[in-house]
Amino acid sequence: MNQPVSPALFTPSWHAALELGYARFDDTTRPVMRRHVGPLRVQKHLYAEGPEVCQHIIVHPPGGIAGGDRLNICAHVAEGAWAQLTSPGAAKWYRASGPAFQQLELTVEAGATLEWLPQETIVFSAAQAELTTRIDLHGDARLFYWDVIALGRPASGERFDLGHFQSHLDIRRDGQLLWHERQRIVGADGLLDSPIGLDGQPVFATLLLTGDVAPELLEQCRALPNAVRGDLTQLPGLLVARCLASEALLARGWLIDLWKLLRPAVLGREAVAPRIWST
Repeated sequence: MNQPVSPALFTPSWHAALELGYARFDDTTRPVMRRHVGPLRVQKHLYAEGPEVCQHIIVHPPGGIAGGDRLNICAHVAEGAWAQLTSPGAAKWYRASGPAFQQLELTVEAGATLEWLPQETIVFSAAQAELTTRIDLHGDARLFYWDVIALGRPASGERFDLGHFQSHLDIRRDGQLLWHERQRIVGADGLLDSPIGLDGQPVFATLLLTGDVAPELLEQCRALPNAVRGDLTQLPGLLVARCLASEALLARGWLIDLWKLLRPAVLGREAVAPRIWST
């Protein structure tokens, strides 16, 4: 006699990997490696700023990440190259009975620059999102990195009452730890509303920029008009900006405004916003 089979056995999961490599030829950064497995892709490389900066848009066609999914992204920027990586829209982590994983490994060689500028990550209530990021910098490699995390869907009245969000971030320069961070936020935890936690705000964002910023520029950044609760801290060789916000768009807008001020001063190029951010 046929017995009922648990629906869990029929729950699909995606295992996807993307490997990217960039190298400099004369005054041009070119993609020299583009290998994928499963539903992770990059669109055609773009040169909105001229040949020195190669822009790629990372696409995950399924449109969301659910329990059992595993995404692995690796990018290597060779000496003297400049890569800018972003995404076409929000990454959505759906409610699930088990965890989903993303592993990000970025390597930036001496004289190279990497800008990791994805759009926001939305973690639905009852999702189980586990993210691990490792960034290795060599010599005078430069990094501009941000992330925006939205817990629940406030516009739909959904609080982050179930599930968890977990992230690990390590940045090393020549093997020495430059930044080490661990986060774990559990649905309905008291820290979601505590003044020493998220203080009732469903969105938090982080910006990390290698290098040292002049005090005058730091004050300019702090004086930017915004609708978030944020501030910046200059550590040895690393600028850190943090904010809490009621909406992801407000947090992302603040990060973009900071990028427009900091990029020319620290990286030596005017900020040209990717067209995908406006679509």
